[in-house]
Amino acid sequence: MNMTETLGRDILDRLNQAAVHSEPGPGVTRFSFTPEHRAVGELLEGWMREAGLETRWDAAGNLIGRAEGTGADPRVLLIGSHQDSVRSGGRYDGMLGIVLPIACMRTLHEAGESLPYPVEIIAFSDEEGGRFTTSLIGSKAIAGGFNMDVLTMADAHGVSLEQAMHDFGAAPREIPLMARRPEDVRAFVEVHIEQGPVLEEQGLEVGVVTALTGIERHRLVLTGKASHAGTTPMDSRRDALVGAAGIVLELDRVCRDTADCVGVVGELEVTPGVVNVIPAQTRLTLELRSPDDAIRVDARERILAAAQRSAEQRGLELEASRVYEQSAVTCAPWLIDALGAAATEETGKPALRLFSGAGHDGLAMIRLTDIGMLFVRSPEGLSHHPDEDLYAHDAGVAAQTLLRFLRGL
Repeated sequence: MNMTETLGRDILDRLNQAAVHSEPGPGVTRFSFTPEHRAVGELLEGWMREAGLETRWDAAGNLIGRAEGTGADPRVLLIGSHQDSVRSGGRYDGMLGIVLPIACMRTLHEAGESLPYPVEIIAFSDEEGGRFTTSLIGSKAIAGGFNMDVLTMADAHGVSLEQAMHDFGAAPREIPLMARRPEDVRAFVEVHIEQGPVLEEQGLEVGVVTALTGIERHRLVLTGKASHAGTTPMDSRRDALVGAAGIVLELDRVCRDTADCVGVVGELEVTPGVVNVIPAQTRLTLELRSPDDAIRVDARERILAAAQRSAEQRGLELEASRVYEQSAVTCAPWLIDALGAAATEETGKPALRLFSGAGHDGLAMIRLTDIGMLFVRSPEGLSHHPDEDLYAHDAGVAAQTLLRFLRGL
């Protein structure tokens, strides 16, 4: 078995070990500042120390492993991803970007090889936002973009974020003191499964990310009037669900007709929800994503304008509020080129460049430093699902690509 296959199998084995630390149920459910978070962190910390890294936990619950450099430049290269998952998610989303660079640093350590610059591997405490209605907690804290107001947010059990962090052993009130200085950081690089089908369709193990998608989310409330479904004529109804259906179809139409734009209505709640009563109110969410903010904003305006027209035509009241917005960010050209060159050297194939339709910690880290990202093929493009998968060969190729990048940086 060659080095690539050995690395890949070891990475998958460790990812399978990490997946044990989950709430009961299908797939992996591991939220921030929970016993599962602590347990997987302790496992990762042991692996970091095996790789010759000095470890520590910071005020935001991030686990950090550091290797000093042998050169004169003190700027640190940050590499990492998130340990948390969505509910009933997969075992590779986020965790690959922690376990794989640890394997790379262990390879260097066992060979007695040092890099001329310091490296830190970060297991971010939260990226998904599965427990609290915020996200990117760990990376925002490091990048200096953490909003202290979110500490009052409560989870489904009424526990505030601040209390959860205290119970975990973090120090939320010290987060403003932990922000890194841009002049101390060389770049941030993340390795992540693609979560899409492009690399598999192209027959490629890895690809280089050019941009991370912009995201926005809205909550809409359509209010009509409940009445008897058997006695109210069709032309005099104020059916809030019919109005919502028009919005769902308009979002689908706009996104299908617009390049580099995707969207979804992920939540729909109908009141009163009775089989023979016309719906009086419908609550729904809209989410739009695009790597081009102008495209996303234009799609938003068209969809919301159509929603308003639909409401007026049916005698409905419409309330719409934007609850989240994150601008798209571009990866640094020098990192795109360096990762692409490493991928080509490793695979012998031209490095495919593609954008990410998912959000990642780079959305926060761009505030601090240049970002770069390496995608690894996702079988069937599946992610955020218990059947999420990864080929050992691809994990090995990605590890060798990252090693080439580190040595050539």
